[in-house]
Amino acid sequence: MQKLITSIPGYRVYEYLLVISPHEELRNQIQTIKKEFADRYKAPLTHYTKPHITLVNFLSYEMTQERILNRIGTIAMGITPFKIELNGFGSLPSHTIYVNVTTKLPIKEVVRELKAAQQLMTLNKEHKPHFIEESHLTICRKLKPWQYEKGWLEYSHRHFSGRFIADSMTLLKRPAGEKGYQSIMRFEFQNLPVSTKQASLFM
Repeated sequence: MQKLITSIPGYRVYEYLLVISPHEELRNQIQTIKKEFADRYKAPLTHYTKPHITLVNFLSYEMTQERILNRIGTIAMGITPFKIELNGFGSLPSHTIYVNVTTKLPIKEVVRELKAAQQLMTLNKEHKPHFIEESHLTICRKLKPWQYEKGWLEYSHRHFSGRFIADSMTLLKRPAGEKGYQSIMRFEFQNLPVSTKQASLFM
């Protein structure tokens, strides 16, 4: 049934990621760590994703995309740029190692704002949006037990710190079930008053 639905124009299902990305210099530093980890622990998955903090992950039909872009754009208008601090490494036993994000509150506030678009991001009862409440910056996920154990033994003692100003978020997409995301739009945080945001809803 799924194949029949996705073959109709406009009904193709895409997977979306809404993310905050560090500035280029910091992104390159973290990408170097990801590559180093991949080479040392034979974990090639790290090469396919650029460093980012995920805010929400969801599935949607292609035909809904324009409305989603408009809604996220309106939400972004009211968000004030904020500083994000990174410090050290953390893990999700026994499959993921990541860089710790220590400034969690402003990111949680952005996620709370995005929940206003929850209905638009819902494909059906089985596929609802996944909002990331505990933000982190993944080094490698889907690790095998030996990769996790050896990797965490090393990275739990390593030092890393960085900071950047979050002044936008970017929506990425890919056809459901495929690899490799494509960036489709960047939304700047404009710190505009609520009245301006509301007016834009009716434009």
